Amino acid sequence: MPTSRPDLPPRRFGWEDMFVPPEADPRPQEVGSPTERAVLTSYLHNYRLTLELKCSGLDAAQLATRSVPPSDLSLLGLVRHLAGVERIWFRRRMAGADVPPLYRTDDARDDDFAGAEPRAAVVTEAWRTWRAEVAFAERLVASTEDLGWRGPHGDVLREVLVHVIEEYARHMGHADLLRERVDGRVGQ
Repeated sequence: MPTSRPDLPPRRFGWEDMFVPPEADPRPQEVGSPTERAVLTSYLHNYRLTLELKCSGLDAAQLATRSVPPSDLSLLGLVRHLAGVERIWFRRRMAGADVPPLYRTDDARDDDFAGAEPRAAVVTEAWRTWRAEVAFAERLVASTEDLGWRGPHGDVLREVLVHVIEEYARHMGHADLLRERVDGRVGQ
């Protein structure tokens, strides 16, 4: 099947277009313990790994490549956005921390995407911030025995986990298309 962009390889169905072959995929395929906690945390962990896979091997310009006008959606914007999602739900809503949102101000409500500039320093900062927010969330969830625990704003941990899984799932579909636009690699 020919591609509409002659600079990209022709699209074929098969593992050669995928990020990694099945035997090298870092995402566990089995949950292990089939508890509710294990299922929810495994799904979230795998989506986080998927974000890293879809961004792997790209430089700052490629990560900041926009989808189609007038959208400002990019892989780098998704990393920044998902760092903000992690912060809002785990640090602010569940832990009650009084910290400002990431990449958002009253004057720039969409700066997670609009501010995703093709500079190495922006990429480094985005990944550092995302990893810090993920680490905080993982520690919070691990330290909480009851998935029915309510944060200070009334949010239930179980529901927050499901919501964040849904957020990642939606955006990994976007990431598939963004990555394919950059270099022809397709999702898995």
